Amino acid sequence: METNIAWIDDLHLITLETDKFLMDNKPPVIYWEKEDKYYPLNIEFVSDTSAVIIRYSEILPIGEVLELRWGEEVFPVYPRGIVRTQWFDEHYAAIDELLGANCQNNFTYFSIWTPLATSVTLYLNNMAKKLNRQNKGIWTCQIEGNWHGFAYEYEINVNGKILRVNDPYAKSMLANSGKGVVIDFSKTDQITAKRPYIPHLQDAIIYELHVRDATIQTESGTENKGKFLGLSESRTTNQNGFSTGLSYIKELGCTHIQLLPINDFARVNELDPNNDYNWGYDPLYFQSLEGSYSTSPNNPISRINECKKMINTFHQAGISVILDVVFNHVFIMEESPLEMLVPGYYFRYHEDGSVSNGTGVGNDLATERFMVRKLMLDTIDLFLSEYQVSGFRFDLMGAIDIDTMKVIISRCEKEFSPIMLLGEGWELATALPTDKRATSRNSHQLLGIRFFNDYFRDTLKGSVFNVADTGFVNGSGRYIERLPHLVTGSSLEEMGEPFVSNVQQTINYVECHDNHTLWDRLLLTNGEENEKTRKKMHQLATGIVLLSQGIPFIHAGQEWFRTKQGIENSYISNDTINHLDWKKRELEEEHIHFIRKLMTLRKKFDVFRLRSKEEIRRRIHILNVQKPVFGFILFGINEDLSIYINPTKENYPIQLPSLGIWKIEATNADERSDDVITGEFFSIQPHELIVLRKNRNII
Repeated sequence: METNIAWIDDLHLITLETDKFLMDNKPPVIYWEKEDKYYPLNIEFVSDTSAVIIRYSEILPIGEVLELRWGEEVFPVYPRGIVRTQWFDEHYAAIDELLGANCQNNFTYFSIWTPLATSVTLYLNNMAKKLNRQNKGIWTCQIEGNWHGFAYEYEINVNGKILRVNDPYAKSMLANSGKGVVIDFSKTDQITAKRPYIPHLQDAIIYELHVRDATIQTESGTENKGKFLGLSESRTTNQNGFSTGLSYIKELGCTHIQLLPINDFARVNELDPNNDYNWGYDPLYFQSLEGSYSTSPNNPISRINECKKMINTFHQAGISVILDVVFNHVFIMEESPLEMLVPGYYFRYHEDGSVSNGTGVGNDLATERFMVRKLMLDTIDLFLSEYQVSGFRFDLMGAIDIDTMKVIISRCEKEFSPIMLLGEGWELATALPTDKRATSRNSHQLLGIRFFNDYFRDTLKGSVFNVADTGFVNGSGRYIERLPHLVTGSSLEEMGEPFVSNVQQTINYVECHDNHTLWDRLLLTNGEENEKTRKKMHQLATGIVLLSQGIPFIHAGQEWFRTKQGIENSYISNDTINHLDWKKRELEEEHIHFIRKLMTLRKKFDVFRLRSKEEIRRRIHILNVQKPVFGFILFGINEDLSIYINPTKENYPIQLPSLGIWKIEATNADERSDDVITGEFFSIQPHELIVLRKNRNII
C-alpha cells in the first residue's frame, strides 16, 4: 500500500494514508494549484495511526494537481474510489465521443479518455504533440495529414506517475503490442462478399475452430499454415487427396464458423510464434487483431487485410463467421492500458476494496460502467461494420451485466441479416448482484441471447467436474429421464426445470475447446471398452446434438473423434496436442459421412428446427419404447420422422409408431440389409442411432 497519499474515495470523502505525525491544532486544507484555491476540510474519523477519514463539502476537481496541507505536512491528492461511483460515471462518461485515431479530410484526429490525467502527450513518428483537455476527461489533438500505418503511443501523468501507454482503441499494433498504429480503413482491403443471409438463426449449425489449429499441421496441405490466409485457401487436400481446411468445412455442412479469439492476446511471441501457443483468452487489445495469425506480424496493415480475406472467403463459401470475444477480463490488470489510463475504473471491486475475481484469472471487467460498456459496444460495432462478422460468442458471459448485453442486442438488431449472439451463462462469484448477471438463470431478460447448455452436455457424457462420471451415451442410458427435456429444446416446463426460457436460446453441445474432448473423456470413463464401441458412443452424443431442438454446436474435429492426447486444458499446449489431425480425418471418412448426413437431414426437414414451444408441443412426441432405448417422433408437414437411440450393447425390439414403409434416412449401424423397414417392428442394434421417415401418402 502506498502511504503518505490522500485518496479521493467518494464524492465527499478522502482517505489519508500516512505514517507521519499530524498536528491536531492545524486544520487540514486542500490546495488547488491551478486556481490558487483552498478547500477547507473536516476530520470525521481516525481509524488508526495511519489512516484518517476526512469529509469535505465542495466537489474537488478531477484531473488537477491537488495537495492536502496539514500543518507542515503536504500530501498529494489523487482520485481512487471516486472513479467507481455513480457520480463519476454520470459526470465523466463520454459515451458519444469518437475515441482512437481517426483519419478524415487530410487530418488525423487523436482522442483518448483519461479524466484523471493532468497531462497527455502524443508520440507519433518521433514527434511529440500535447493534447488538449476537453469535457468529461477527453483529451484530443489533430495532426495535419493522413497518418495511416504510422505507430503512436501516449505519455500520461496520472496520480503522480508518468507512463507510456498504448491506445486501447488502437485498430492495429506493431508486433507484440509494441505500439498502436493509425488505421484508415478506407485504405485497407474491403470485404466484397456480403454475409451469407440466414432468414432465421434457428437454422444455424455452429463449428468451433481455432485459426492456428485449422491448418498448422503439415498434412493440411495449405501454404500459409496457422495463419488467417491458411483458412482462405481453397481446394486444399492432404497427401492422399482428402479435403482439408476451408474446403473440408464447406463440405461438412455447417452454417457458421465460430473462431476462438482473434483479437490481440498475450503469451505468443508474434515474431516467432511457433515456440508458443495460446487459445486467445488472454486479451490485451480488443480492437486490434492478433499478429501471430499474420504472415507479416510487424506490418500492421497485413493482419487486417489477411483477416478480411479469410472472412471474405468464408462468405464466398456460404459460411458465416462468429467471433469469440473476451470482455470479462484482461491478461494482467496492472499492465493494461485501461488500468493505466483510469486506475480503478475499468475493473470490478468488492465493497472492501479488493479486486473482484469471478473470472478466476485475476480481474473482472466492470461491464456495468458506462465507458466499459462503450468500449464493448464500439468493438462490436467495428467488427460488424468493418469486418462484416455474423455473430459474437461471449466468453464467461455470466460476468457481464444484463443491461450491457441488452445494448449489444439492440445494436445487432440494426443489421440487415440476423446476428448470432451466444455465450457462457455460468454463475460466477463476481462482485455484481446475481439478478444483474447475464446468466442462463436470467435468460428471460435476454431473449436475443443464446446460452451454452451445460445440462445438455453433462447429461450425455457426465459432469465435466468429475472425470469418472458417466451420462446417457457412456453410462448405458443413465439420465434417460432427462432426454425428453433435451430433445425438445430444454425450455418446456412439463419436461423438467427449463434451462432457458425459449427454445431459441439453447446452444446444444457435448464438446468444445474447454475440458477433455469427447473422445478423451470416453477413454477415461470407458477405457475397458474396445475402440469400435467407444466410437459408437461418440456418434450417439454428436447425433443427439444435431437432432435436438435448439442450435447444434460442434467442436472442430469432433466428427472424427478428435483427441488432445488426454490434456484437459490445452490452452497453452503445443501444436501436436491442439492441431487438427488431417491424417485422422482421412481415416475416419466413413464416420464423418454419418455426421454430414445428419446435418443434411437437419437442414432438409424444418421439424428439426422448430421456433417456439407451441410448435414443439404440437409436433414432437416422446415414444414409449423399452428403456434404456430412447425414441421420439417428429410430425412434419408431409412426413413423420422417428428417431431411436440405443446406448447399450444389447439388441432391442422396437414397435414403430404406425404400420407402413419407413425409409432409413441415417444410421450408424455396421450393417443393415435394406434401406427401408416394412411393417411395424424392427430391432435396434447396440449403440445405434437411427432416423426413419415415413411419407403420409404411403400406407
